[in-house]
Amino acid sequence: MADIGKILEKVKSYDPDADLDLIRRAYEFAAKAHEGQKRFTGEPYITHPLAAAEVLAELEMDSPSIAAALLHDVVEDQNYSIEDIKSQFGAEVAALVDGVTKLKLSDFEPPKEQKEEPTKKRRVELRRSAENLRKIILAMARDLRVMVIKLADRLHNMRTLHGLPEDRRRKVAEETLQIYAPLAHRLGIWRLKWELEDLAFKYTNPEAYEEVAEKVAKTRAEREEDLAEAVEMIRSHLEREGIEAHIQARPKHLYSIYQKMLKEGVDFSEIYDLSALRIIVNRVGDCYHALGLVHDLWMPIPERFSDYIAKPKSNMYQSLHTKVIGPRGEPLEVQIRTWEMHRVAEFGVAAHWQYKERLQSGDEFEKKLSWLRQQLFEWQADSKDASEFLQTVVEDLFADQVFVFTPRGDVIDLPAGSTPIDFAYRIHSDVGNHCVGAKVNGRIVPLTYQFNNGDIVEIITRSTSQPSLDWLTFAKTGHARSKIKAFFRKQHFAENVVKGKQMLEEELERMGQDGRALMKSDELEAIAKSLNFQTEEDLLAAVGYGHVAPATVASRLRGPEASKPEPILVEPPKASGTRKLAVTLDGVRNLMVTRAKCCAPLPGEAVVGYVSRGKGVMLHTAGCPNVEAYRRKEPERVVEIRWAGADGERFPTDIRIKALDRVGVLNNITAILSELRSNIAGAHIKSKPDKTADIEMTVEVPDINLLNEIITRVGALTDVLEIERVSARKARKSR
Repeated sequence: MADIGKILEKVKSYDPDADLDLIRRAYEFAAKAHEGQKRFTGEPYITHPLAAAEVLAELEMDSPSIAAALLHDVVEDQNYSIEDIKSQFGAEVAALVDGVTKLKLSDFEPPKEQKEEPTKKRRVELRRSAENLRKIILAMARDLRVMVIKLADRLHNMRTLHGLPEDRRRKVAEETLQIYAPLAHRLGIWRLKWELEDLAFKYTNPEAYEEVAEKVAKTRAEREEDLAEAVEMIRSHLEREGIEAHIQARPKHLYSIYQKMLKEGVDFSEIYDLSALRIIVNRVGDCYHALGLVHDLWMPIPERFSDYIAKPKSNMYQSLHTKVIGPRGEPLEVQIRTWEMHRVAEFGVAAHWQYKERLQSGDEFEKKLSWLRQQLFEWQADSKDASEFLQTVVEDLFADQVFVFTPRGDVIDLPAGSTPIDFAYRIHSDVGNHCVGAKVNGRIVPLTYQFNNGDIVEIITRSTSQPSLDWLTFAKTGHARSKIKAFFRKQHFAENVVKGKQMLEEELERMGQDGRALMKSDELEAIAKSLNFQTEEDLLAAVGYGHVAPATVASRLRGPEASKPEPILVEPPKASGTRKLAVTLDGVRNLMVTRAKCCAPLPGEAVVGYVSRGKGVMLHTAGCPNVEAYRRKEPERVVEIRWAGADGERFPTDIRIKALDRVGVLNNITAILSELRSNIAGAHIKSKPDKTADIEMTVEVPDINLLNEIITRVGALTDVLEIERVSARKARKSR
């Protein structure tokens, strides 16, 4: 069990100037706050914050971090406020406690492949998961210590997971395996990563865990004998050369063995490198000297050498890695590093916090961390859709990685399988948008080329070039795909601003107004705000997309309209499936009223009536081209009408969608329609060579408001490039 006295001794051993009084006061405050409280295991609750603080002391974290770990559950569980913490322990500790308190992933559930459209409950879960994950990303970007404290908190929870019910155990373990362990890896904290993975493996797949653990135990004695022989051989060689070194035998942890079995499709008996040797020396020069001795002693395996000292990993990891044929004729991995490199490898970013007072803004450590902070903010800024955000983070943060270099030697880490497109967008959006080719190790490669570790990459750009939709088929990172989609969405946005402006001017001129003059007035901006659009351009684009009828905007620009009579119910013919249409038609009753097929108007739109010969009154939208012709030829037959709609009636309306042709896009669209309770009366899908698909649907809606909401919600999907409302007749003609 953790003890505050031992924690204070440990902190003093690595930081003589540490504020031990701060840590002691935090412990006393937490012990009093948690007095009488028990954990699920039956232990006093204070054992948990003490254990988290002990983990941080082992990582040699600073005093404010350890104090925050002791206090991290006080605010949420014991009705103390952040202001209480701030007044007693200072702003720095309070900020850390606040950050950790907000990082509650209990509702997190990662995205899963779905064969059926997600339920409303599932979409709520996705949005909640995305929001929780955003909190983690933002908290990490502001102060990485928050995440280190959270990892220590989670590690002790995993060590005592047996106290929870079985369903909770599995959920917490899955969350640990999919979120916390990969974050520990990204932060370079190997000591936490491997234990989190093994503990999570034990609860997520207990049968496989027991099987691997049993086989490892059976072969341990034999492996220890082999390693002892190898250690003795290398030690004697190092001593002969006068190199002072510490040699460790490092066993592979159980989860990594299981992952290797799955990835390579091999049985346990076929995995030979279950252990590795680690040589820790005093100087960098000794690393390379020791490497030469290892290669003299045992035959190196070709293409299994990595120099992470000359080219460190982006999480600051440095070591020499080589694989040789060991003394018993089996593969043996050897890692060689200095003591400082070893600290960084074990503790990651935590290794640097005790020196923070000496860190300056231009410090090398801060430069090394800039990659992480930049990407953290990009993740949360790139994606607004919940499922896309989760997919992007899971793919970019938690995937296997490949490390490549810029021509200047900067390390760029990307998910395994990444291509020059991913590299280009990682450098900058403009580099990605104008990419025309790439050189890898001095040779031209196709944009579909998948990187290998150590590749030196140079992107070729041309100012006149632009992205291709084909890139989405081989871009690996969610970041690159988001930027490509954003480019095409922006391109369609600009086109629809122009289109919407033209439609609005034409509508105003049809109404006898000076369209250009009214468009230049300040009224348009006010109308945009009243319709919940941020700018005039957003409103014009909505008109161009077909989200908003030009007549709606034009009527507002004209100013207050003359008062109109209240709706009078006009009876249509009693044909099968026909219901009442409630319209306003001054002084006229008992006329047959029909929706015109050319424009298929909806209740809530500005409409006019055309008194036809033998068909009664045909309802048209005010902007329908046919109405303009009627006004010129037979103005006496055009009557002003206001349509309110009848309760329960729904009207078929056609929409056309241009989307990226990928699995799941139709599910996303139909999920929105299901949530908005709009029935799909018909659908037609056509895939195109440019990796897009044209989707034409007939949806049933009660009024223009619901149609506008459908168009807005579907149009907001990342994979939807364009959506518009079309007339039923035009839609049928295009099929």
